[in-house]
Amino acid sequence: MLIKKAVIGSLVSLGFAFAVASGKADSQMTHSMPSSENSQTNQFYRIEQPLWVKGAVTAGGLGLIGLEIWWFLLSKPKSQKAKTYQSIQEVTITVDGGYEPSRVVVNAGQPVRLKFLRHDPSGCLEQVVLPDFHIASYLELNQVTPIEFTPQQPGQYTFACGMNMFRGVVEVR
Repeated sequence: MLIKKAVIGSLVSLGFAFAVASGKADSQMTHSMPSSENSQTNQFYRIEQPLWVKGAVTAGGLGLIGLEIWWFLLSKPKSQKAKTYQSIQEVTITVDGGYEPSRVVVNAGQPVRLKFLRHDPSGCLEQVVLPDFHIASYLELNQVTPIEFTPQQPGQYTFACGMNMFRGVVEVR
C-alpha cells in the first residue's frame, strides 16, 4: 500500500515538473474570447432544466437534510439493560471504534460487572476509565476484561477511553 502511494506521488510530481519546465502550464496559457459587438460577456445565461430534474434535486436535498436531522438530533444511542447472573448484573460491551452498547442500564445497590471485549487495536481504546468509581483499566486486545463495581446512588455515570474521545454511560435506576 505504501509503495502504491509512493508511485502515484512520484508520477504526479513528475507531471508537475514537466508542466513547469515546458512553460505551458494551463494557468500560464492565454485564452482569447471572441470579440463581437453583439455579445455581452458580463451576463448570466439561463440554463433550462426539465421540471422533473428540479423536483428530483429538491427532493434529494430535502431527504439529505432530513437524514442529518435524524442522525444528529433524533437518533438515540443503543442501550442495553443488564442481565442478572448469581446476583451480579452483567453486560458485555464490544470495543470496536467506540462502545457497543454505549448506554447500559443497571439497578442501584447491586454489584455490576461490565465485560469489555476489545477488537479495536488503536491506542485510544486500550484503556477504559470510570471516573465516578475511581476505576481505570487496561483492555487486552481480543480478550474480555471484566470491571466490577457497585453503584449506590441512581444517576448517570460516564465511562470513556483513556483520551476521553469515546464515551458511554452507565444509567443507574
